[in-house]
Amino acid sequence: MKKIFITIIGLAVGLCSGYFGMKYILPFNRNQLGNISTLLIPQTHQVIGFLPYWLTSKIDKNYNKYVTTLTYFGLNVGVDGKIVKLSTPTEEEPGWYTLRSGRVDTFLENAKKDHINLSLLIFSSNETTMSALLSHPVSHAKNLVEEIKPIIQKYGFNDLNLDIESVSVASAEAQIKFTTFMKEVKKNMDKYHLGTLTIDVSPTALIKPYLINLIEISKVVDHVILMTYDFHYAGSLVTGAVSPMGGAGTNAEFDTETGVKEALRVMPAQKILLGVPLYGYEWETLRNTPHSAVLPASGLTISNRRAEKFMTSCATCSAQIDKEAKESYVIYQDQQTGTYHQMFYPDEQVMQEKIKLTNTYTLGGVALWALGYDGKSILNPLEKFKNSFE
Repeated sequence: MKKIFITIIGLAVGLCSGYFGMKYILPFNRNQLGNISTLLIPQTHQVIGFLPYWLTSKIDKNYNKYVTTLTYFGLNVGVDGKIVKLSTPTEEEPGWYTLRSGRVDTFLENAKKDHINLSLLIFSSNETTMSALLSHPVSHAKNLVEEIKPIIQKYGFNDLNLDIESVSVASAEAQIKFTTFMKEVKKNMDKYHLGTLTIDVSPTALIKPYLINLIEISKVVDHVILMTYDFHYAGSLVTGAVSPMGGAGTNAEFDTETGVKEALRVMPAQKILLGVPLYGYEWETLRNTPHSAVLPASGLTISNRRAEKFMTSCATCSAQIDKEAKESYVIYQDQQTGTYHQMFYPDEQVMQEKIKLTNTYTLGGVALWALGYDGKSILNPLEKFKNSFE
């Protein structure tokens, strides 16, 4: 009887040890294994929060209970792979100045205290700069890593986010050069143990020959953020959702779920992070029905925060949900001009839909653009999502 009891106890201890190991230790990469404190943090969905330098003054809450990674946006990369530190001969580049001046130190230090990962974003959307950057992909990649190495080590970043936004059709040669550049960045980061590598990409790159060949790039990077927003934007000809869940083939040529399905064809689900906007758009129209033609140059960005305040102050306004897009909208008439205003924007209910989609396809998590655009309630569903283990 005593032997049976000991055997049962042994099995129980073994099961618990295996569960502890799977849940607490195995999810972390080799760069994290040296930090004992991170081993005690259970695996969670990833929630990346982008912190743009121009929104730091608007931050009025602690985001650490909602996010797992705080990404500083960001620094610009130059033609030779080095960080752009001057925008004019006498003026510092804003992203560089904000970081160097200490204006984000409090956010970074508070995040580290709560075991939040820190990511440094490097950005370029200039086609001429990107062409020059890729003229010598190997040496320029080395330049970039050498430039960011002391920055990463000084501030405690453990991820590099490369946001290279090219929306022009690229040649096969240009795609190969970009893939080479990314491979060299990753190789040099691993050489210095600088952490993980993340890339941001429009889902349109999955169906058009843009610079980023996701079939190849997804083999190189640790995480891919699908920027599933701006399906409608300030310059759109008709009103509609900024990040429609559905509607491809009816109200749009593409939608969020279609983008996710296309991404799953070329990379593992856990590598994919769903980009979620915390903003929408507002337009003027002559008609009061959704998807109406807009008045020229009337489009404006509207943050969730501003939309929330507006709905509180407008006694006659009532938000509705677009059934296909699963995004909130409100239409109201301008009493002075007689035109209509149409606002499509995300809210707490929309966030729940994004989380549902992420769980349906077992994606790695979500990425929020951007902290500072949020109102009082839109982030609430993320607190439970972040700490779930599905």
